[in-house]
Amino acid sequence: MTDKIVPVIMAGGKGTRLWPLSRATAAKQFLKVVGEETLFQSTLSRVSDETLYEAALVVTNEEFRFLVAEQAREQGIALSGIVLEPEARNTAAAVAVAACVVAGRFGPEARMLLLPSDHAITVNDTYRDCIVRAAEAARAGKLVTFGITPTEPATGYGYIERGAELGNGVYSVSRFVEKPDAERAAQLLASGNYDWNSGMFLFSAGTIMAELERHAPDVMAAASAAVAGASRDFDFIRLDAAAFGEAPSISIDYAVMEKTPNAAVVPAPIIWSDLGSWDAVWKIGESDGEGNVVKGNATVHDTRNSLVVSRHSHLAVQGMDGVAVIASEDAVFVGRLDNAQAVGTLVKTLAADKATASLTETHPTSLRPWGGYTSILNGDRFQVKRLFVHPGKKLSLQKHFHRSEHWICVKGTAEVTIDDKVTILHENQSVYIPQGAVHRLSNPGKILLEMIEIQTGSYLGEDDIVRLVDEFGRT
Repeated sequence: MTDKIVPVIMAGGKGTRLWPLSRATAAKQFLKVVGEETLFQSTLSRVSDETLYEAALVVTNEEFRFLVAEQAREQGIALSGIVLEPEARNTAAAVAVAACVVAGRFGPEARMLLLPSDHAITVNDTYRDCIVRAAEAARAGKLVTFGITPTEPATGYGYIERGAELGNGVYSVSRFVEKPDAERAAQLLASGNYDWNSGMFLFSAGTIMAELERHAPDVMAAASAAVAGASRDFDFIRLDAAAFGEAPSISIDYAVMEKTPNAAVVPAPIIWSDLGSWDAVWKIGESDGEGNVVKGNATVHDTRNSLVVSRHSHLAVQGMDGVAVIASEDAVFVGRLDNAQAVGTLVKTLAADKATASLTETHPTSLRPWGGYTSILNGDRFQVKRLFVHPGKKLSLQKHFHRSEHWICVKGTAEVTIDDKVTILHENQSVYIPQGAVHRLSNPGKILLEMIEIQTGSYLGEDDIVRLVDEFGRT
């Protein structure tokens, strides 16, 4: 049993609403959208107060497992565990699994703070007070959600109608309202009795398990079996895939919160954004005197109230008002900020076209547990990449059947193993890896290692990797 709150961070989503920077394999929670931390790291920092919280439990998927571990390591924040979902089954199954893990570790009375990993929140006394009041209500058996005090008639959020006050600034939930149109949103705001649905919850593990058993027994049964059959892999908890796959795909809102008589809401007048669209990024950004938020390689002229972001080529924007111009390495988005919610429809259009589908899935920069790589140039029988390796990390010992590689060190120090020979490379030195040679790249230094890799051969796909030894357990 613990009297502290157990944070549970949901980090498995693959949203594309911040396309082209976010993709299915480059989810926004792992991007530096605001400030110098990724959104996931900001969430970890928010629950790092050891007087109030236990170490966080993270629920994610197989693809993001090393990102979670590495970004937590960069923050110097220890996790209580990383639960890997075998497949996406929406939030109800994830909550049920987390509740089983928390109850097994701390007892059913332990209180869980369920947090999305991709929100921007300012932590101050008001925020902490909301958490404490919700925790007290959760101790009394309530399933508490946080209702963000509306600042505008937003159509991108669901709403919560407050019922009777239960005491200490906590209210019963009268009803949940789906995302409204503009006219309905204005009516809800004018009534003064509605809050935005934040998607954050606080309840005891035993209470949410009982409510799931009552209102969504199939979800609870599948989650319990998945945890019972789970295995440990390094710091990861791998759920039983067959059992977890039996869980219906349903949100915790639909499964429990809209049905239970024990739902409560804490009105939260905090600085919050779910960063679900480019206009949300613009609203919380630091603007110039003309209302422009400019990030990266960009110049604006005669432009007002716009968001301009470039991670690659230099953007020059002139004579615009109220637009978003976002450039990644391989795509540029231009659209009106007041229509930013429609990006999802655009992404679906791109995904439906064979010629552009990959732009919604993969990003030129792919992150790996040891660092990552950026694809620079592709051609017939050749490919150029920039590799970056964190200090003390190493790639797997591997070989390729269809390609050879040239490695050029441009920053840091590289330790290169080729068959039974080990070579140290410094800046401006290079090495050749023949096709079929067993090889490995390591960073023995204290700074980031950067290499240029030139691949040549008949087939250059990532599946032409035979891993012989891998410290991260990959095959």
